[in-house]
Amino acid sequence: TMQSSGHRFRDVEHHPLLPENDSYDSSSSEADMAERVWFIRDGCGMVCAIMTWLLVVYADFVVTFVMLLPSKDFWYSVINGVLFNCLAVLALSSHLRTMLTDPGAVPKGNATKEYMDNLQLKPGEVIYKCPKCCSIKPERAHHCSICKRCIRKMDHHCPWVNNCVGEKNQRFFVLFTMYIALISAHALILCGFQFFSCVRGQWTECSDFSPPVTVILMIFLCLEGFLFLTFTAVMFGTQIHSICNDETEIERLKSEKPTWERRLRWEGMKSVFGGQPSLLWINPFAGFRIRRLLLRAKKGGPEFSV
Repeated sequence: TMQSSGHRFRDVEHHPLLPENDSYDSSSSEADMAERVWFIRDGCGMVCAIMTWLLVVYADFVVTFVMLLPSKDFWYSVINGVLFNCLAVLALSSHLRTMLTDPGAVPKGNATKEYMDNLQLKPGEVIYKCPKCCSIKPERAHHCSICKRCIRKMDHHCPWVNNCVGEKNQRFFVLFTMYIALISAHALILCGFQFFSCVRGQWTECSDFSPPVTVILMIFLCLEGFLFLTFTAVMFGTQIHSICNDETEIERLKSEKPTWERRLRWEGMKSVFGGQPSLLWINPFAGFRIRRLLLRAKKGGPEFSV
């Protein structure tokens, strides 16, 4: 512990006393960072994110070209094709917004004398600094070793979206898990109908591909659908449970005693998804501005972790 500007300053990683809504704006670097596109340059995360897209594209290919287009039932193909592709677009859009949205990063190196003076702390008041990124830790923030920053209300770092899940992008992550679970269940149901149809028709004219190729493609789709459905359904339920209890996964695993006033279940949902219940809750495009994104990219380029 050392004395600085009339208050105590500690290098610790847990239990910060600064309020959540306290932000660092005394430096122009923070404003500049806000105008840049967020992206984490992590090899494992980028590979996992690309794999996620490829698996969704593979599922869409099998559903569309192996099962639906060869079907003799026109409306069966149209309805299921439109539904599956819409869910796929919503899932991938949610994935992009989770990956490219700042999860609530605390500015690096804001533990300066100027910032301390701006906080107007009382003499003897204790604040906490992260020794890894030299930032003042707001309440409920945790340091991510991959993003190399402290993240507000950090739930966990997910390699499949190449980003942390935190205060500002948890909604998109929940939507991503929900839509992936839905298209996985849809694909499994379509596979069941297709197997039944092919067996009943003795594998004649049930697909434009040969029977062995059709079987292999559908088996891989079933395995993918089952694994994705299991994983994302569990993750979706875990996220909703955490939101309703106003507790992040890190706080639950560390059994941290809440120093904040927990929101009621419904208030927690409205806080994460924004406002009163509406279709905007399940819309990953809500709040998205293409013009703003282009201006950010033109002005500063991507914000990489370093």
